[in-house]
Amino acid sequence: MQQKRSLGGSEIKITPLMFGGNVLGWTADEATSFAILDAFVDQGGDAIDTADVYSAWAPGHEGGESERVLGAWLKRSGKRDRVVIGTKVGMWPKQLGISRKNIIEACEGSLKRLGIETIDLYWLHRDDEATAADEYVGALEELVRAGKVRTIGASNFKPGRFAEALEESGRRGVRFVAHQPEYNLMNREIEAELMPLCVREGVSITPYYGLASGYLTGKYRVAEDSKKSVRGGRMEKYMSGKGPAVLAALDAVSAKHGATPAQIALAWIMAKPAIAAPIASATSVAQLTELMGALRLTLNADDMAALDAASA
Repeated sequence: MQQKRSLGGSEIKITPLMFGGNVLGWTADEATSFAILDAFVDQGGDAIDTADVYSAWAPGHEGGESERVLGAWLKRSGKRDRVVIGTKVGMWPKQLGISRKNIIEACEGSLKRLGIETIDLYWLHRDDEATAADEYVGALEELVRAGKVRTIGASNFKPGRFAEALEESGRRGVRFVAHQPEYNLMNREIEAELMPLCVREGVSITPYYGLASGYLTGKYRVAEDSKKSVRGGRMEKYMSGKGPAVLAALDAVSAKHGATPAQIALAWIMAKPAIAAPIASATSVAQLTELMGALRLTLNADDMAALDAASA
């Protein structure tokens, strides 16, 4: 099992695989969600990522479903002190943007749905260029000073804007500890600017779409496979270009380690600079158990080179 990693310069340390709570109350009903969360903690997991907007996109949903299911699990399981809870503000149509008013009100809503007193890691879900850094950082500072938030992070911020956010948060003494971008073998854009910035500034990265919406599990190899799940429609864009070469490299490294492609894809992310934990979702205990197997893997330089070359 890999050692825990710190979130930026904070005192929070997490196992380097974060559970993605977007599925809670959506593709995993409450009973299944509870079983998955129990298994996650029992197998050494301790960090859960959600957002106020999850799962507003689903028919019949309004948003807040994931937080409510997670809150119900925390109450039933009594495991609040064993997990780091992260949630986000800024993308829910009901509370869009990162104005001071929105951040403060959205935090209160999230705390209520989660049934907790303090959010461990509060994320700005995406940038809002109409809002200046002093306004949104000021709001986050208020929440930290009030004890409603322990640490703060930013998701989907461009490097230049995140540098501004870091400067302002450092000036106020409530520094951003983490960034959450998309990053996987199919999308390595952050390696150009964002990852070096985070390395320089001591900021942790907890990337989403670590498995490229499931493509890197290897179960979507031809067009017909896209019918296998609700996310299948996203796969066709990966099936051309470097996609087949990446899967071939994953197959080769998987065979060498007696692992699955998903485990190797996550282990590759874990081995990259500034990474605290990739985020991955599961809709069954069996899927969750497979993903947790990535924590027992250590890829060597040859493994990394082969995967880097195929995904370049």
